[in-house]
Amino acid sequence: MKKMLGLIGLLILLVIGRPHIYGQTKAPDFTLTTIDGKEIKLSDYKGKKVIINFWATNCPPCLEEIPDFVKFYNQNKKKVEIIGIAVGKTLNDVKRIVSENKITYPVCMSDGKVENLYGGIRWVPTTFIIDEKGYIQTKKIGKMDEVELNKILE
Repeated sequence: MKKMLGLIGLLILLVIGRPHIYGQTKAPDFTLTTIDGKEIKLSDYKGKKVIINFWATNCPPCLEEIPDFVKFYNQNKKKVEIIGIAVGKTLNDVKRIVSENKITYPVCMSDGKVENLYGGIRWVPTTFIIDEKGYIQTKKIGKMDEVELNKILE
């Protein structure tokens, strides 16, 4: 019985953690306000790859992936944009995490609607890769690392 439960748990982790490849589904446009008060729209980034990362301040995998996102963005910001969307937490908590991690990409507070536009975000981190034409190429539930981020540019 214990082995069966272990196998089921492992299977769930593999399914949740692996990237899901999408076809040619248009990424829903949204308008959000960054934590420093600037309005951004996904459509403003047409012609550039965009990574949309849903995360929370109380999520250990979310916090673990931030340094890789920061490093990747600082090295590739001419080729790709990252939009961090914080869900379910206070502005002060998010600002603290942004400051502590020296996040240089735009970070927004969720408006509670954007999650539904993207099929309902049930787990964080959840990351979407949007191509230059505005189509969802990949959705990944779970932590991303530097290797996975660099593959986006290939």
